[in-house]
Amino acid sequence: MNHLPPLAYWVHDLSPFVIRFGDNIGIRWYGLAYVLGFLGGGWLMVRYYRAGRSALPAAQVPDFILALVAGVIIGGRVGYFLLYDFDLFVHHPLVLFRVWEGGMASHGGFVGVFLAVWWFSRRTGLPMLHLADVQASTVSVGLLLGRIANFINGELWGKITDVPWAVIFPKSASPGMPAALIPPRHPSQLYEAGLEGVLLLAFIQWRFWKSDIVRTQPGRLCGEYMVAYALVRAVGEIFREPDEGVSLIFGLSRGTFYSIFLLLAGAGLIAHGLRHRHRE
Repeated sequence: MNHLPPLAYWVHDLSPFVIRFGDNIGIRWYGLAYVLGFLGGGWLMVRYYRAGRSALPAAQVPDFILALVAGVIIGGRVGYFLLYDFDLFVHHPLVLFRVWEGGMASHGGFVGVFLAVWWFSRRTGLPMLHLADVQASTVSVGLLLGRIANFINGELWGKITDVPWAVIFPKSASPGMPAALIPPRHPSQLYEAGLEGVLLLAFIQWRFWKSDIVRTQPGRLCGEYMVAYALVRAVGEIFREPDEGVSLIFGLSRGTFYSIFLLLAGAGLIAHGLRHRHRE
């Protein structure tokens, strides 16, 4: 196979900061992605209510978003150390609060969101499965922006490749290594942005607006999203380099392995929705 000269590939040199006030202080793209993701989700929820497709009043959307923010951040942070770096957490538990060092797990975020939806349902009396459907239809807004922020940060890079659109990520090599010696890799963050973000957002919005399953089969839309996410996550993991020091499970990357449980849970929600339809 013919290989292009390494420097024929673009060398990643993007700054993680939108605005920098000091060496490590400023507004980061990753943080901005979270803010815009939640704002975009809130905007969609307000639209749902005004269109008569959601039982969540527009006035309660900010409170629901705040609950989801807490669920995502706490679940994602705790999930990262439980699922990917448990030894570090055991020996240095305070690392949980060093958020500036990064470390979020999407599967942990899913658990945190589930708990947030449950709590909000208990607090307001709104049906839990309906709230689950509503929030599931907005998740990919945040995933799209978050994966783009991962690319800007030059983290979570892909496996070594020689495809023409490969990228040289300096952080993937030892500090100080010349770019000419660093192997190019798949920009897997952008693949995931397309799969988990654009593709799933288009699918779930189509299902939300073009069907009545949110009304007649509560929980099914959330289940479909979870199954679809598990599948596209497994595809994305094919191109993504496993985290350093993180072992495989039954020959699968941890992202793929944990997605199996998400798929099973989603299938259960779909089955529940179908049973509810039959009772109707």
